[in-house]
Amino acid sequence: MDMGKLMKQAKKMQQEMAKIQEELAEKQVEASAGGGVVRVVVNGKQELLEVKIDPSVVDSDDVEMLQDLVLAAANEALEQSRDLASQRLNSVAGGMGIPGLT
Repeated sequence: MDMGKLMKQAKKMQQEMAKIQEELAEKQVEASAGGGVVRVVVNGKQELLEVKIDPSVVDSDDVEMLQDLVLAAANEALEQSRDLASQRLNSVAGGMGIPGLT
């Protein structure tokens, strides 16, 4: 394979990855904990967008439980977001195992 063709392919891959990253910023995943009393929304760039807490779960005598629920929901949403990003970026890289893509 000649260098010109290789450079052309690399540029195309770079453009496709930039497009996917833009798309990921628009994608949202939601996770919940405690049977839905705590819900968290994260975008495809692993940015926390929203936290919703049902007022019925707010108990000043048990703040630790609420903190645990928020943490559980946030971690689940972030994991879903990472999986989404990994799937999309790996589809462009063709399973080349390029470090730093996932």
